[in-house]
Amino acid sequence: MPPLPLTGRDLTIDNVIEVARGRRQVSLDPGAARRMGESRAVIERLVAEGATVYGVTTGFGDLADVRIEPERTAELQRNLVRSHAAGVGEPLPDEVVRAMLVLRANTLAVGLSGVRVELAELLIGLLNKAVHPVVPSRGSLGASGDLAPLAHLALVLIGEGEATVDGAGPGPGADALERAGLS
Repeated sequence: MPPLPLTGRDLTIDNVIEVARGRRQVSLDPGAARRMGESRAVIERLVAEGATVYGVTTGFGDLADVRIEPERTAELQRNLVRSHAAGVGEPLPDEVVRAMLVLRANTLAVGLSGVRVELAELLIGLLNKAVHPVVPSRGSLGASGDLAPLAHLALVLIGEGEATVDGAGPGPGADALERAGLS
């Protein structure tokens, strides 16, 4: 079966099941990559112009009025992920984590988030290399209910947290990325 191209527009529940349970490979549609690049360029232009961009040049929530110096924005993003990784309980099954990965990659493929294309490509790489972040089954309710689970997923993307690789593990996220040849 050919890889499933993520367009951000036409993912079906059957597609999610094919990826989550059937381990179908995934790719990023070129049109989605283009939209993501255009969206990211807007963010970079605004930052270069000194504009206030919530969560990029400012803090979050009650700290939305606090300006973040450009040299500290990467630290802000890492700390945001770490602070939300507050889940507990047994890890979710791999097929649930795979569903999370494909759904998040597809959401980013819409091209409205302002994230780098490389983020969606890394999520897809995790799927295709069977790298499964360890995501606790219980977490925050939050506004959308997915902050803690997605933070645990994101820890692996920054070389932290824990993950399994093709059923082996769990082990450190950085090791999982290295074993899979991802960065």
